[in-house]
Amino acid sequence: MAAPALANKNTFSDAAANPKSTNVNDSDSKCTAEDVSYMDHVAELVEREIGGDLKSLRKVSGLLETLTAENKLLEEQVLTVSSSVPLRVSAALSAAEGSRATMETLLHRERVLSNTLQQHLQGSQSWADSLGQILGQLDTLERHMKYLQCLAHIEDLSASIQQFLMTNSVWEAIGAVGSMANLDMGLKESGCSHLQAFLRETLLFWHKILKDKLTSDFEEVLTQLHWPAVSPPTQTLSPPANAQELSSQLKLLVSQLLSLQTSDDLISEMTDVRPFPGLLQAPPLSIPIQIMLLPLSKRFRYHFTGNRQTNSLSKPEWYLTQVLMWMGHNSSFMEEKIQPILNRAGANVDAKVELCRGLLSLAQEKLAHDAPRLLYDDALFCHLVDEVLQFEKELRTTHAYPSSYPGALHILLEEAVFQKWLSVERKMALEKVDAMLSTEGAWSCQYRDITDVDELKAPDCAETFMTLLLVITERYRSLPCPQAQLSFLALQRELVDDFRIRLTQVMKEESRQPLGARYCAVLNAANYISTVLSDWSDNVFFLQLQQTAVSVGEEVLGPLGATESGRLASLEGSLFEELLALLERLRGDMLGRLWEAVMRDVKEKAQLYCRDRWISLPSQCDQATMSLSSSACPFLLCLRDHLLQLQQLLCLPLFQMFWQGLAERLDLFLYQDVILYNHFNEGGAAQLQFDMTRNLFPLFGHYCKRPENFFKHVKEACIILNLKAGPALLLCDVLKQQEGPEEGDASLRPQPPTPESALNEMAVYRLAPSDAQILLNLRSAWLSR
Repeated sequence: MAAPALANKNTFSDAAANPKSTNVNDSDSKCTAEDVSYMDHVAELVEREIGGDLKSLRKVSGLLETLTAENKLLEEQVLTVSSSVPLRVSAALSAAEGSRATMETLLHRERVLSNTLQQHLQGSQSWADSLGQILGQLDTLERHMKYLQCLAHIEDLSASIQQFLMTNSVWEAIGAVGSMANLDMGLKESGCSHLQAFLRETLLFWHKILKDKLTSDFEEVLTQLHWPAVSPPTQTLSPPANAQELSSQLKLLVSQLLSLQTSDDLISEMTDVRPFPGLLQAPPLSIPIQIMLLPLSKRFRYHFTGNRQTNSLSKPEWYLTQVLMWMGHNSSFMEEKIQPILNRAGANVDAKVELCRGLLSLAQEKLAHDAPRLLYDDALFCHLVDEVLQFEKELRTTHAYPSSYPGALHILLEEAVFQKWLSVERKMALEKVDAMLSTEGAWSCQYRDITDVDELKAPDCAETFMTLLLVITERYRSLPCPQAQLSFLALQRELVDDFRIRLTQVMKEESRQPLGARYCAVLNAANYISTVLSDWSDNVFFLQLQQTAVSVGEEVLGPLGATESGRLASLEGSLFEELLALLERLRGDMLGRLWEAVMRDVKEKAQLYCRDRWISLPSQCDQATMSLSSSACPFLLCLRDHLLQLQQLLCLPLFQMFWQGLAERLDLFLYQDVILYNHFNEGGAAQLQFDMTRNLFPLFGHYCKRPENFFKHVKEACIILNLKAGPALLLCDVLKQQEGPEEGDASLRPQPPTPESALNEMAVYRLAPSDAQILLNLRSAWLSR
């Protein structure tokens, strides 16, 4: 019990030693809480050490000694700590004083050094300024020296070129000109505009002299080799006597001219000016090809510029054909004479292609000049476009001009010219459509007498219209710009929609006579256009356009929704999907009108058949032979005539759709208006089955092997009506059991067949059990039941 007392004593002593940490207001509550805590601790200790056994009281003395020893140890530790704290605090204060003194010393030294450095910098500023002026002067002198050295180098190169030309050292002169060209390229970023201008003037001067000299020699050699061939050779020319010497000179001159290519390209960059905005920038031709083209260029400009009669805006084929002829006449010379020299010189140049490119540039320049002058004359503009397209085709196929090089079509893609082309195509197409629809034979078929050829039976107007679209496709297929191709595709879609509207108008005019030849021709036209557009949707060219339309099509075809873009990108949809849907709607509407017209006639002729006395007809055993009901003849003849007529007027796919739809409607009509409307005795049911299976079904047997499959209601109704008495009673019982099962223990009786399985055993699959019950009730034998 000494430990708690000591603890209380220590607690009160600590509170007395630190009065500031004690709050007067809650001191009583704290003391009460601490007393309770100590009491609990003492009670727990006594319970743990002594417990409820009185014999354990002997442990009290030992417990007291233990607690006394622990208390003494704690007091010694407190005294030790209390004595060591002041020593540590004094040591820390001493260390802090030393650090402060050291810091003050360092700060004093820093101020002294800073003042000294500032005085030194102020004293050396004048020296630094003087030294900077001297270095600037030295830099200026150095740049002047380099400038003069470069100028001297240019003078030396110029003098050496002059010396080489005087001694006829052409290769050395070419090397010096090349060095001068390399120096010019090195001075591009220098900013020495006057020096560079002087260098370029010098380079241009010597390059021209050297090129003129080599050009003169080269032209002389070409003349002796009969270049150029401006007309097809009538006979093989004998080789000149000095053919070997001319060949050597040709090789030497071509190689020397090729060595001047770097400086020539540099000069071309400085002096190149595009005379017409429609011309694309192309890499310059090699110098030998340029020289070889000079006589052809002179001839071209002589004949096709100025006031010459050959320079006619209405005859673009004259200069286009002339260019193609020159390509053909001179290609063999380029391949046999020039190409081997270019290969040995390591020039990556195709001589024939370069010749075509040079001649093509003449045609491009002429086209770029003439095309804007024809924008206000539709006839001449159309003629120009036709000739350019033909020229482009000939250029790419016959002369194998690479597709990576621009051709003549690029001139037609200039904005003003291209928009004119589109407007003229639209105008001409609409005029042709108006003209062909106004002809007498617009709705007749030119192959109507050849059944093997004309399965679609397309009228002339539809076939001519799709041919027109195909021609437009061929015209823009080779355009190098996908956006331009999409513009023409948009025009085609517009024309198809316009023609569909025209077909709709004609259909409405002919809707009073839907069985007429013209109405059927309109239906054939809609089906033909839909078929062709479906084939185009799977064409590689239109599939490529479809992918292009996903990325850039909104600029031409208008905004595309996310769903439409996704379908186009995944190739689920097509560029003609919307048009195909509209044409399908028109075709369905027209077929519906056909079915209505035929069914109207058939129903009118079948009125007597519907009101026939089926309940009083003689049985089959009372007749020698079964024959067709007299009341069925009118509507069957009407049906036969319509089928034969429409088979001749409609194409095969449409007629297949027509007769199948007609059979479906006729099946429902006979089932509802004849069978369900009447009662039948045994003879009436047999007569109905005979009329259907031996007369109606064979009418459609010409178009399929099992026509009864298209009359399932009638066929199955005849089966039920003609059941013998026993099977009919059994079927009736099965149907009644399904309606209301008898009371009793159903588990003891065998399960009867379901009505569906019973009907299936009789080959009845379409009719429901309720329908079978109705049919059984129509039998005269059941009238009394």
